[in-house]
Amino acid sequence: MSAQCEVTGKRAAGAPMSVFERYLTVWVLLCIVVGIGLGRFLPGVFQTIGRMQVAQVNLPVGLLIWVMIIPMLVKVDFGALHEVRQHAKGIGVTLFVNWLVKPFSMAFLGWLFIRQLFAPWLPPDQIDSYIAGLILLAAAPCTAMVFVWSRLTGGDPLFTLTQVALNDSIMVVAFAPLVAFLLGLSSIIVPWDTLLVSVVLYIVIPVILAQLLRKTLLAKGPQAFEAAMAKIGPWSITALLATLVLLFAFQGEAILRQPLVIALLAVPILIQVLFNSGLAYWLNRAVGEKHSVACPSALIGASNFFELAVAAAISLFGFNSGAALATVVGVLIEVPVMLLVVNVVNRSKGWYERG
Repeated sequence: MSAQCEVTGKRAAGAPMSVFERYLTVWVLLCIVVGIGLGRFLPGVFQTIGRMQVAQVNLPVGLLIWVMIIPMLVKVDFGALHEVRQHAKGIGVTLFVNWLVKPFSMAFLGWLFIRQLFAPWLPPDQIDSYIAGLILLAAAPCTAMVFVWSRLTGGDPLFTLTQVALNDSIMVVAFAPLVAFLLGLSSIIVPWDTLLVSVVLYIVIPVILAQLLRKTLLAKGPQAFEAAMAKIGPWSITALLATLVLLFAFQGEAILRQPLVIALLAVPILIQVLFNSGLAYWLNRAVGEKHSVACPSALIGASNFFELAVAAAISLFGFNSGAALATVVGVLIEVPVMLLVVNVVNRSKGWYERG
């Protein structure tokens, strides 16, 4: 095990939750209010922003998304991949839940709730788009926030780092085919070229840039790396909130006409979080992994790389789409629900270890 990997893992999992992260739901709610207000009073400004596109990519949003994603990916040490064998059972549970259960269960929940049970209360022309947004949300495993959740549960830092690095490696090649397949099962057609462009813009290029930046910073020493991460860390949340203000400025009229939509979209997301975290937690107990491995494994199975999901939804379907709104609902409920999951796994440690 390399010293760099060990130090990086402890730093990533040990970082405290910032004020922005702890109250993310509050900030998102404020973004809804501010975005809707600005959209109503300054419609011309946002129409101009909406027209700033090249090859179906909105330039202001593309820039914000890079600022959002790259600082998070700098934390990921792909050198940790050689640690996979240290906790092969826990990694196996993580991969099973993240790639074989989570996206497919969300596609099913989207069909059940959005297309069947809630359809009478939703705009008919947006139902496919809502389902697409839910699928995009579930197909992107969490990257940055899982370090915070792991720290709050006393999770093994090196295991946390390893599973994030492995998930991100898989995501580079599997995200596009998986999304295309699940959208096809839901009878939603997305042009392959648009999907691949989104993957290159919002996964491949940010990963390359982030790893180059990481290598440059680490060459200056651990203290320089920590200082740089302390400075650029808040950029991610700030860029996310700015993107949400833009999105709600475009979505404002639809939300005011259909305020029930957000609550209805939250139902399958909430069920998915609780189901997948519970499944991963139980499976780790069943295969005999220790509690400090089961916690981050369960938490990464429950949370999402919502920054990527928002980016892909906007790129594929546009600001005004139900897909973009569905991914934002994921942002809205992520922190309070994940804090609930953290509380459950902490309180159940005695039960887990008796197994």
